[in-house]
Amino acid sequence: MAISRSQLAKELEPGLNALFGMEYARYESQHAEIFETESSDRAFEEETMIVGFGNAKTKTEGQGVAYDSASEGFTSRYSHETIALAFALTEEAIEDNLYDRLGARYTKALARSMAHTKQVKAASVLNNAFSSSFTGGDGVALVSTAHPLSGGGTFSNRPSTYSDLNETSLEDALISVSTFVDDRNMVIALQGKKLVVPPQLQFVVDRLLQTPGRVSTSDNDINSIKNMGMVSEGYTVNNFLTDNDAWFLMTDCPDGFKHFERSALSTSMEGDFDTGNVRFKARERYSFGFSNPRAVFASQGA
Repeated sequence: MAISRSQLAKELEPGLNALFGMEYARYESQHAEIFETESSDRAFEEETMIVGFGNAKTKTEGQGVAYDSASEGFTSRYSHETIALAFALTEEAIEDNLYDRLGARYTKALARSMAHTKQVKAASVLNNAFSSSFTGGDGVALVSTAHPLSGGGTFSNRPSTYSDLNETSLEDALISVSTFVDDRNMVIALQGKKLVVPPQLQFVVDRLLQTPGRVSTSDNDINSIKNMGMVSEGYTVNNFLTDNDAWFLMTDCPDGFKHFERSALSTSMEGDFDTGNVRFKARERYSFGFSNPRAVFASQGA
């Protein structure tokens, strides 16, 4: 009985799928250091911010209680993208028993492409954070001096003058984060929890956060950032950031950076009758974005 190409594809697929899974897992999920992952069952997701109540009022004896009302704020949309790539093994390559060699190489290359694209997509949220061409639900860039408040006024999540990462700029950032206000202009008391930096700043940030004494000083002053337990989650190096002196201080603000997974990574394989080729495909569908810009304080560097 002859072995058909469709049967051959089924025989090949488990091995290629195993290789793909192993290779894909090799690549760090750097986006997980920044984004919270949620599942989705729609073409897009929308998150609407809720504007809460203002300060409670003093109730005088015998008088009625004051009432307030909540409202909807701005809406952020996450539009999912389909990411897919494929390769084919020719009938002749399979016939000449090149499957083991070519299939393994191509599968690893495909896994690397899928992983690389995902990290580039994720990092693009930060790479475009300062651009007015990439706005959030409030109509301004992720990092801006003019984020509008529903109750009037604005707030800023960047220095008034961009600065390089150093002791002074980091301390100023931590102070600024602690004074962030909500849409009713009430202080939230957020904290900076993690720094995200490009590879060019990894040694700078390590000295800033890990050195017991103040960096580049000859006195005996302590490193207050380390001593006070600030930036409690340390730092992470993201290899896909394109600005070599930009730095991002992540805060503990909820509903900040989101990664929606519409369709998990899947692979499939089939034979083609006309050419005799066997084709292997990888596909996933997801989106990256942000809802609340208070989730970060950042600078482009000086």
